[in-house]
Amino acid sequence: MEWITAENVIAVGTALLGVLVTLAVVWIDRFSPQRKRLGYRVQLNTPLHREENQDSGVQTVREGQVVGMATPTDGSTLVLLRIENDRELDISSEDYGAAADPHGLRITFGERTVQGVVATIPAGWDSVREDLERTPTLGRNGSAVLVPKVALERGQYFKLLVQLSGGVADRDIKIDGSLQGGTIRRNRSTTPDEKPPRFSPTARNVTLVLTACVVALAAIIVREQTPPPIGCARGALTVTGSTAFAPALREAAKRYEEDCEGSTVTVDVHGSTAGIRELAEAGAKAGKGSPAVIALSDGHAPGGFPELRESMVAVSLFTLVLNDGTPVGNLTLDQVGRIYRGEIRYWSEVGGPDLPILLVSRDANSGTREVFQRRVLGHNEPANSSRDCEHLDDAASKVIRCELDSTEQVLAAVARLPGAIGYTELRASDGRKGLHRVSVDGRGPAVDELGASPYPYREIEYAYTWALPRADSLTSSFLTYLRSGRGQDVISAHGHLPCATPKGLKVCGDG
Repeated sequence: MEWITAENVIAVGTALLGVLVTLAVVWIDRFSPQRKRLGYRVQLNTPLHREENQDSGVQTVREGQVVGMATPTDGSTLVLLRIENDRELDISSEDYGAAADPHGLRITFGERTVQGVVATIPAGWDSVREDLERTPTLGRNGSAVLVPKVALERGQYFKLLVQLSGGVADRDIKIDGSLQGGTIRRNRSTTPDEKPPRFSPTARNVTLVLTACVVALAAIIVREQTPPPIGCARGALTVTGSTAFAPALREAAKRYEEDCEGSTVTVDVHGSTAGIRELAEAGAKAGKGSPAVIALSDGHAPGGFPELRESMVAVSLFTLVLNDGTPVGNLTLDQVGRIYRGEIRYWSEVGGPDLPILLVSRDANSGTREVFQRRVLGHNEPANSSRDCEHLDDAASKVIRCELDSTEQVLAAVARLPGAIGYTELRASDGRKGLHRVSVDGRGPAVDELGASPYPYREIEYAYTWALPRADSLTSSFLTYLRSGRGQDVISAHGHLPCATPKGLKVCGDG
């Protein structure tokens, strides 16, 4: 399955983790058994110093009433404790310790003596005040503060302001007691009372987990490349086949890679027939589906490959080329046939110098050769009779004829050898020194005259795939690029007529 990639697996796993953690926290918060918890925290621990003219005692306010405490001496300390219900469940007076114990909590301060204690309760919490004032009331015993069994609903609290005989460290302040179905725990935070938490613990935990998941997903998305432009596709593609069409293919591949980031189009051509065979081999290895290979062929592909899918791309023009030492600019169609049958062996027989005719041809894989035989000669070329294109190796042969592997080799040999004649794709001969084009029956190759001129040496370029490629594949995208838009401009610039143009539709339709 194509969607199973490392990025997708991580993304799906992260999303599932966020969902599972959220469900788990909600279940624990809402459905799992909860424990009651009484928390306490030290909000003030400060020494007192008696001034000369200070009044006789420390005063504090509780519910608008002034309550006196012992007169401070040097070294006295004030400690403010907050006792709170910090869970969802209410705490009743029956939840405290054993029933025989009159007090619920015992607060100690190391070895310091408790000189006074005052309780402060927020306005409106009358039940809390009543529990603190009910017998046995809030009191002290040596180094301990004795706290009644105070019922606290969710979020309720009260504070104790304790005066000690000397300084005390926060770690020495301890609360002894027990809570049935719950715990007593020290809270370290000193959050001001007037600023309740913005989030409940459950909401905070879920938010943190989901934030981590979102960050992880965002990192994956940022690392992942942006989608390709419309009409583009990523991946690697090999284009093979026609050497005559190779220059246009190479430029089209370069332009496509520039327009479509993440694509690699490799042009590796060895001739039309060789390209079809290469495509067939790739298709056989791929089994089902279409391999990322396109083969261009000068004319129809050979039979025997029912899996091939054919697309017309352009009309290509070809030309005969002659060494410049032979000043012949035109041959009749009949003369060309007689030359390649060995009936005309010297250029002097067609108005040229007294030079033997050397036939420089392509190998059997060449689409350019196949088009020449079908469109111009009407028969196959004679057998290969020379390895160096100059000397006859077969004494029984009527003509000197060699076969070369590429258009480039043919052009180089014709330009080098006096009396040599060969054939090539039209634009490949542009600017070549040492050779010139030859007209046929007075007609030269001209793109503008296609469809009107009887010039015979032309052919349709076909693109072949193995089976039908997926619509979103690089194979399909590059084929579309060749047949339309910027690809048409590249093909036209290389002297071919795109089949998708109005004129090309007629010419390609006529074959």
